[in-house]
Amino acid sequence: MCKCGCNTCETKPITMMLNESIAPRAILSEGLEYHLNNGKPLTEQLYRAGSSSYFNLWAEARALYSRGIIEVYGNDKEIITETHLGEFGVLENGTKVPLDFPILESKKSNKKLNKPMRDSSGGKAYKVYVRDPKTKKIKTVRFGSGGLRAKINDPKARQAFAKRHDCKNKKDKTKASYWSCRLPRYAKLLGLKSNFTGFW
Repeated sequence: MCKCGCNTCETKPITMMLNESIAPRAILSEGLEYHLNNGKPLTEQLYRAGSSSYFNLWAEARALYSRGIIEVYGNDKEIITETHLGEFGVLENGTKVPLDFPILESKKSNKKLNKPMRDSSGGKAYKVYVRDPKTKKIKTVRFGSGGLRAKINDPKARQAFAKRHDCKNKKDKTKASYWSCRLPRYAKLLGLKSNFTGFW
């Protein structure tokens, strides 16, 4: 018998759990409760990526996770603990911009850090500019190949890739493996057709 009484929890994937000893289910927004009840990861939101509801759901999940009210797993946990998705920063001109959310940049703009783009040199399909924490200098990291495109929308292929490349332990942004493991998250930014917004 499952705790919520639906008698179907055993058949749903566990992507999130609510600690009801700390807070009641009623504190959850309709969107977050939907993901909890249906075992649907936040990387597969019903809200349009980039919309206010999309960012609000990530912000809500991060706040509840930090207070121990919910536990999240897989790609959701990686995004909540390693990025600031759902939070906003303010530029010098007062413009409010979402953090860690891929946005297409103008060709006239200067080098944008941590924003993967297509590459026509170096033998790789993509490149990204990152700041080396040791030298403080900006370096170019080239990664990926065209063969990855067909795998983005195939869950089994994504999981096999993540396991084969040990993606869960790739934390160094100055390495090609870090970005290859996260390529699906930047699919739209790179012009790839994909409805998947998470990591591998």
